[in-house]
Amino acid sequence: MAVIPEKISFQNSVIQYYITGTGAQYIIALHGYGEDGNSFACLETLLSPNYTLIAIDLPFHGGTRWQEGLHFSIEDLWLIIRCITNHTTEAYILLGYSMGGRMALQLLQYYPQYFEKAVLLAPDGLHHNKWHFLSTQTRLGNRTFKWVMKHPKPLFAAMDISCKLKLFNKSVYNFAHYYLDDAHAREQLYVRWTTLRKFMPNHAILKQNIRNYQIPIHLIFGKYDRVITAKYGWLFKKGIETWVTIEELDSGHQLLKEKNAGYIAQAICK
Repeated sequence: MAVIPEKISFQNSVIQYYITGTGAQYIIALHGYGEDGNSFACLETLLSPNYTLIAIDLPFHGGTRWQEGLHFSIEDLWLIIRCITNHTTEAYILLGYSMGGRMALQLLQYYPQYFEKAVLLAPDGLHHNKWHFLSTQTRLGNRTFKWVMKHPKPLFAAMDISCKLKLFNKSVYNFAHYYLDDAHAREQLYVRWTTLRKFMPNHAILKQNIRNYQIPIHLIFGKYDRVITAKYGWLFKKGIETWVTIEELDSGHQLLKEKNAGYIAQAICK
């Protein structure tokens, strides 16, 4: 965004966020893995004056300096949002991309009464990834995850074999290498996944909340996305068809681009 990021203190940490607009209706924007609040810059000039967009740099991302160890809870996120928005009485709109979509789903699970609607872009959290679960939710799995991030050769060998056997497609293979080839990137992957491990939305509770509070959910996917596909959205929609709409754009996983910005802004404002 063209605006200068702002910061607030939270416990021992410093949280950076971007804010644009002056409207009474707050949009809480949560970015994807390895990105920051500036990822939403493409929307800056497209939202009506009725809105204020707040895009938070999550722990170990962007300019946020997280000093609470490898622990970040839904309660922490909620307190940060409430502090930045001065405990507004207006209902929020949620905007989440990829990893941020998973965190947005968790907010809807715990605090549904505070949200007017949600626009989720290729959201993680609509299906349960067994590797993510083992790596973050079990002690042995997390220790193994940490070791593999420091000694990646066996992982790379297994990935090469799996790709040759067509156990996963080339796009996923390339996506994994993008985040695993560099030692610092692997270290960051361990730290980020472990810190955000508590964000595991319960679909049964989530769907009940969507029905009870009548929260419209707009899911947007990329037609050529091989990481988070629209099929997860259609599976999630079962039982809450009245409240969930699904769209596919002519894009891959990276939906926060200028060519998609108008459509995303329209989904937020309508």
